Amino acid sequence: MLHFPDPAKLKTRKIVFEDVFPAIDCGTLEQLKELSSKRRLIEEAVNATSMVTEAVAREMSGGLASRTEQDLQKLKHYLPLLENFVSHVEMHGSNNKMTLWVSNLRIQWSSVLAAAPPFSGLLGPKFFQVDNIRFELGLMLFLYAALLRDRAYEVVTSDLVQSTTLFREAAGVYHYLSHDVIPSLQSQTSGQKPPEASSSVTAAMSLMCLAEAQAVTVRKAEERKATASLLVKLHSGVGVFVSEAIHSLRSEGTEVKDFSGRFLEYLSSLKELHELKSKKYLAQDLKSSERISVAIEVLRQALVDAGKHIPGDESWRLILKEEMDEVAEVLRKYENENEIVWHQRISSWDELPAPVGSKMLNNVSYSPTRCEAPLVFKL
Repeated sequence: MLHFPDPAKLKTRKIVFEDVFPAIDCGTLEQLKELSSKRRLIEEAVNATSMVTEAVAREMSGGLASRTEQDLQKLKHYLPLLENFVSHVEMHGSNNKMTLWVSNLRIQWSSVLAAAPPFSGLLGPKFFQVDNIRFELGLMLFLYAALLRDRAYEVVTSDLVQSTTLFREAAGVYHYLSHDVIPSLQSQTSGQKPPEASSSVTAAMSLMCLAEAQAVTVRKAEERKATASLLVKLHSGVGVFVSEAIHSLRSEGTEVKDFSGRFLEYLSSLKELHELKSKKYLAQDLKSSERISVAIEVLRQALVDAGKHIPGDESWRLILKEEMDEVAEVLRKYENENEIVWHQRISSWDELPAPVGSKMLNNVSYSPTRCEAPLVFKL
């Protein structure tokens, strides 16, 4: 499978909640300290500043060997505390002191989906500061979904069902972000925000995850020797999801130049790969119904189309090239068979059938959990 790990490469700057928010009682102070402590573990993970050895990290996580699983666990411990904090902050959202305290947190995150500014390789990542507590919630949830994606890739070679579920769970988190978290953030704040804090982008990420989930599903269908007609629908359905994701990216008037080139190239490469696969199976289905001349022209056109969009990333290029080589070999066999056995006239391109995709999967709904603890500040 093509792999795009960039969404999990977010970085953030340190926050100490108890240094900014004056607690009125010991219980509130302890909650703020725990919030800072849980966040510090995530800061160290994403910024790669942790001094903890692999063995100690495994022991601290209860035996989790995967670094991705360890980081997911840290987020699962932090998010309920953060949800509770957000609810208490928003209870007093119009209070001037509360507004000032949130501003003094200096919530800052980098972006992995924004176009890189000039000399970014020398200066390091650009950080965006948004003085709204939902910015912290939104970017933490974005990171959580990105890590679910990474975990889905980790298990794809050993457990296709679990991998599909993890992609669908990631899609559910992004969907929740797009519909329940970011709209209020966008309405309450102005100024520059990273793409990760946009409803259209998180909606696109949700669709991308569903495309990836369907890519895993079709892999399982191939292992089970599903019919060519079903494989056409599944592979083409991946392309449908990706097309909808690309459309979502442009729905808020954002220009292509505002996004990371790798992000856009990944989406187009994912679409091209599965459209090529769908046409390979469409040709197989046509041949089985004795329409080999049409099958030949479908394969010829598929190779021409795929050759127009060769990705720059070496690993993606190799995967697409391998599939193109396989399609070219199938084409060679069909041409030889037609020349010797069928003698059918090759169809023109405007007469060719096109694959029809089916979207077979939905996201797994995300339901946030909240640590119900009272927080009282000196307002």
